[in-house]
Formats: sequence, C-alpha cells, structure tokens
Amino acid sequence: MDERTRTTDDDLAPNLRRTVPEPDVKGRSSSKSRIGIGLIIVIALALGGYQIFRWVHAPRPSGGRFQVGGLQSVGAATVTLGNVRVVVSALGTVTPLATVTVQTQISGQLTQVGFTEGQMVQKGDFLAQIDPRPYEILKAQYEGQLAHDQGLLDQAQMDLKRYQTLASQNSIARQQAEDQVFIVQQYAGSVKQDQGLVDAETLNIAYCHIVSPVTGRVGLRLVDPGNYVQTTTASSIAVVTQLQPITVIFSIPEDDLPEIVPQLNAGTKLQVTAFDRSNTKKLATGQVSALDNQIDTTTGTVKVRAQFDNSDEALFPNQFVNARLLVETLQKVVTVPSAAIQLGAPGSNATTGASGSYVYVVNADNTVSVRQITTGPTDGTMTAVNSGLSAGERVVVDGADRLRDGLRVRMSSLDGKPIAAPEAATGTNSTSTRGKRRSQMGAQGTAAPGTTAQGAGAPPTAAPGMAGPAASPGQAQTTTPTPNQRTNNSSH
Repeated sequence: MDERTRTTDDDLAPNLRRTVPEPDVKGRSSSKSRIGIGLIIVIALALGGYQIFRWVHAPRPSGGRFQVGGLQSVGAATVTLGNVRVVVSALGTVTPLATVTVQTQISGQLTQVGFTEGQMVQKGDFLAQIDPRPYEILKAQYEGQLAHDQGLLDQAQMDLKRYQTLASQNSIARQQAEDQVFIVQQYAGSVKQDQGLVDAETLNIAYCHIVSPVTGRVGLRLVDPGNYVQTTTASSIAVVTQLQPITVIFSIPEDDLPEIVPQLNAGTKLQVTAFDRSNTKKLATGQVSALDNQIDTTTGTVKVRAQFDNSDEALFPNQFVNARLLVETLQKVVTVPSAAIQLGAPGSNATTGASGSYVYVVNADNTVSVRQITTGPTDGTMTAVNSGLSAGERVVVDGADRLRDGLRVRMSSLDGKPIAAPEAATGTNSTSTRGKRRSQMGAQGTAAPGTTAQGAGAPPTAAPGMAGPAASPGQAQTTTPTPNQRTNNSSH
C-alpha cells in the first residue's frame, strides 16, 4: 500500500471520537438556589401567620371607649331649663350715614390745604383755600356800578317829586310827570341788578374758603396745593366720611318678617350685634333703625339698617361683618347640648328616607334608650326642645356612634365633669389567667422531644435518687429517669 494512502486509526480517532458533554454544574446550582429561596419564603409566611394568630388572640388592654367588662364609655349631660334667644344671622356691610366728596364750587388755584390725611374734623372746619383775588376785584367793580346806578335812582326819585308838585299846580305838562315815574322804575331795576352781581361775587369769595360739611374722618388728599381746580373736572379735593354714628345694612329672609314687623310697628327696639368676618369677635351692639319698603324678588330677602354709636370706632366703613338680629328670647324652655341631637332614625341610612331628630337617654340602670324629640331654635351650643324630653334627664353627648337601644354603658363624664371608673378586679384576674394559660401552652410547644414541659411557675426537677416536691393541683408533675432506669429501659 502506498504510504500516501495509509491511514492509521490514530489519524481517524479525532474525527470518530464522540464528545461526551460535561455535567451542567451551573444548572444544579440554580436549582438549589430556587429551593433555598422557596424554603425562606415558606418559613417567613409561617412566622407571619404565627404572629397574626398571637395578635388576634392576645388580650386587649383595658381603657378606651370600651372599658373593662365590655361597657361602652359615653359622655352625658343633664337636660335643663334655660333661656334661648331667637336670632336671625345675616351678612352685612358697614355703611356710613354720610360720605361727602369735597369738590370745588369755583374755579381757581388751590393755595392752601388745611387738613392732615386721616384727620378727624368737625362740621365747619377749614379744609382748603382757593385764590379769591379775581372774585374780590369783580365784587369791587360791581359795587361801583351799584353806587352809580343808585345815584341815578335817587336823582330820578327827586325829580319825580318835583314833577308831581308842578303837575298838581298845572305848571308843567302831566305827561312829563308820568314819564318820570317810569324812569325811576328803570333805575331801580339797574340798582337791583347791580346788587345781585355784588352778592354773586360775595358767594364766590365764600366758595374759595372750603369747610367740612359733616363731622367725620378725612381720607387721603386727592389734589395738591398749586393746582388749578375747576368745577367741570371730576377730580375732588378729599372725601369726608361720618363714623359716629354708623350703620350696618344686611338682608334677612322674608319668612322672618311676620315676627319682626309687628315689633317694629309697636316701637320695640330690636337689638343687633355685629361680629367680625370670622364670626368670633364681637364688635358692637346697636338697634334696628329702618326696614326697606320692598322685598328683593331675586333673593327673597329684605334689607335692614341697624345703627351703632361706634364710640370706639370698631366699625369701619365698607367693612364686612356678621349681623345677628335678636327677635325674641324664649324663657325657661327645655334645652340640651346640640351635640346630643342625632338626625334621622337609629340604624337608618340615606336610602330609607327616615327623617327627624332623636337622642340617647341614659336610664337609671345605665342603659340607653332612643327618644324621638322635636327641636326648636338653637342658641350657640344649646338647642331648645319642644317635646320629647323633660328637665333632669340625662342624654348622651359623646360616644353615640355605636350605641343601640337597651345597651348598657358607663358614663365617663357628666356635664363636662369626669367620673372615676370603678375597680374591675374580675376583668383583671380573668385577663391574667388567660395570659398564664398562653404561657403554659407556649412552654409545652418548645419542650424537647421525649420530655414533658413544666408548667409556668412549676418547681425544679428533683435530683436523681431523691423524691421531688408534690405537684400542685392542676400542675403537671415531671421526673427525670436515673442512668439505671435508662439502662433497664433500653435492655427491655
């Protein structure tokens, strides 16, 4: 055989040899990791379930709304007799009786301002001065014209007397005497006209001296000295607002008119109290001074004006206030705290359509009962009760959300005063007994195999060859076998 075609088995071995795959070490490692993670999750779930079981079955501490013995703690109040004010509340605006915009009545240069911004001024106090010299010159001119015409009138009157004398003697023609009468009348008209011009300039000079028309406070200065003011411009010099007295205008519903109008017609002074914007601070007290003559058909209300002295200037013009109109005061009526009144019906919801008011009454045996009532006006935190309650009864004001008819309760407070809780020895002992039983169960669950767990508080195990102490009733007695006993047991 040719050496070139000879092929050995060793040459063919690399091509014919089967490649054996290496073991997948990485796959086995991933499987072990997944198994370990699964075990950890199972252990975590078991521990979580055990903790939830302990929390659910753990004894609840005493206190809170549900006290020892399962009694619900409530706050109560005593039904009393008192006075309830019938008040109509409304939103109002402080409105001054007079707000005067001071404008010039004559054209001229403003030479002087006689007030300080924000100053309180009296009626007639000097405010501003306009240059009067042009008007004083015109007055002098008209006065000269008046004197001239007055002289002509006097001369004509003397001539009239002469002519009348001569006419009576037939010394002159009667026509001349009659004409002189009309000449006197003409001069008299000229004198009257001249006098009017003089008076007009006198008035203009007075207008140059501007004074306050009312008593009040001056606002900010709107024109500075040196400016030329005119009667045709819309600008003003200042604004004076009257503060004492001052009024509040507010609107009340037309349904309240039958109770208010008869009292106003009888001359009764209805009291009005003004509070600030937050309706917490009392500002002033006044009286109703006027009632509007028609009802606003858009809102169904009528405007009322109340007047206040405002001596302390607590009310400011255009201030927003809350007005409370006292219509009447109900004397010695049954009153309860508004917090005790429940709306609807016990156990009802919005779909039942039940309506009305009720309270939970605390009976003598500390059980509650539902009582339907009819309410009246509300005055602050107290509400008048027309029917359903009598003075001296006790009603629940706090903790009524889980009450039902006939439930026994414990009053934690009465009329705002706390009541000491009674000693609950029975409940404490039962709680401690349940705790001991759980401790014993836990100890038994953790005992080693082949041994009997000791109960909570059990005496120690006796030494080998010695008798242990007697077990107490209800307690498991445990002994430890000696080495000989363990040998004999193993041989058997």
